[in-house]
Amino acid sequence: MKRYLPIIISVLLAASVPLFANGQKESGQASGQQQINLGAIWWGSQTRDERTIAAIKLYEKDHPNVHFTYQFAGWNDYWTKVTTQAAGKNLPDIMQQDYAYVTEWTHRNLLTNLDPYVSSGVIDLSHTSAPYIDGGKVDGHLYAIDLGANSQTWVLDTDAFKKAGIPIPPNDWTWNDFEKITMELHQKLGIWGMGPNLTDEQIWKSIYLGLGEWGYAKDGKSVGYSSDKPFVDFLNMALRLQKAGAIPSESNVITYLNKGPEQLPIVTGKSAMAYVWSNQIVALQTAAGADRHFTLHLLPRIAGGKSSNYIKNGQFFSVTSQSKNPKAAAEFINFITNSVDANKILLAERGVPISTIVQDALKPLLSPADAAQFNFVGLVATAGNSSPTPPPDPTGAANVIQNVYQPQVIQPVMFGNITPEQGAALLRSKADAILSGKQQ
Repeated sequence: MKRYLPIIISVLLAASVPLFANGQKESGQASGQQQINLGAIWWGSQTRDERTIAAIKLYEKDHPNVHFTYQFAGWNDYWTKVTTQAAGKNLPDIMQQDYAYVTEWTHRNLLTNLDPYVSSGVIDLSHTSAPYIDGGKVDGHLYAIDLGANSQTWVLDTDAFKKAGIPIPPNDWTWNDFEKITMELHQKLGIWGMGPNLTDEQIWKSIYLGLGEWGYAKDGKSVGYSSDKPFVDFLNMALRLQKAGAIPSESNVITYLNKGPEQLPIVTGKSAMAYVWSNQIVALQTAAGADRHFTLHLLPRIAGGKSSNYIKNGQFFSVTSQSKNPKAAAEFINFITNSVDANKILLAERGVPISTIVQDALKPLLSPADAAQFNFVGLVATAGNSSPTPPPDPTGAANVIQNVYQPQVIQPVMFGNITPEQGAALLRSKADAILSGKQQ
């Protein structure tokens, strides 16, 4: 099935119009029945775009009265785009949502309560277990349908490790192990040991998860950890690696911020390790080519701490409150959730599907990359390899990340303008003010 996917996609896309200048595509009109116009938007890689569009075309073929307009963007550009659309009251019917944002968007009354569509059978979750469903709930009500489970992962280029004579580390490797290995890879191979995403905000939060804490307090009104020292130690490690040339300089890191996983230096052999979400291995492997050999590995942990990994509801689909056709939008989400044919096209690119029927149907069709993410999520789910899944990020978290974490903490620290101690203290102070509502 995998080898025929490009042919299937090209046939299904034959009727689509060219890409608009702004990254938007529009499908052809259907006729005969009363027309239903649906808009959809998502972020992701080129692989995701192609597969999602092909699934949409399949849905339109079976529902000739439904006409889709769809848009897509990179991660950072996506949230700027949908925030602008929300302010202008022109959000599409269906939007891709993230675990970190679903609470905030719900509390801003921008998402539709999906409970009525589940109870009426429009959305069928009878083959889905509670952990996959509960992640899309806010205040006890369902606002988002999980598109696939995943976890954070270190991608290791096994050929690079072999060439350097460095063994693959154990599952419980520490940050001290990571620093040593990164230095050795750089010294022996002359490439970056680790790629440009070491200081991603998700790693900041997961450092504390391994200590039984989290980036945010349970009430969402402050940071959730007692000591800045673990974060300070992490930043000092990153500075040492940067000074040694074992990771990209911050000026290089900035050039990668809005690029998809296909653009990471591990794809071209310029780094030996990368940090991504497990579902992104599909895009990485596709871009790198079948002759490259990657393995998915658990995150490093603080010595004496527990795993920093957790099972995460990946991306969601939500119906926006600005939708003019919420039931039709819910019907499409049901299709993406439960259609075996649709998921044979999507092939778990967003993570392991939530329907057990779909999971069973896909297993014989999986490429090595698809199988790798299935196996990795299974590894994380086993005892000792993960910590409890934290709650969705609170209202204000997006403000913390976009306006404080990166521009006021990470970049100044990595450029040497402030110390790690100053950066950690500033993050705590400003995050507490934002989350408590004292600063907007």
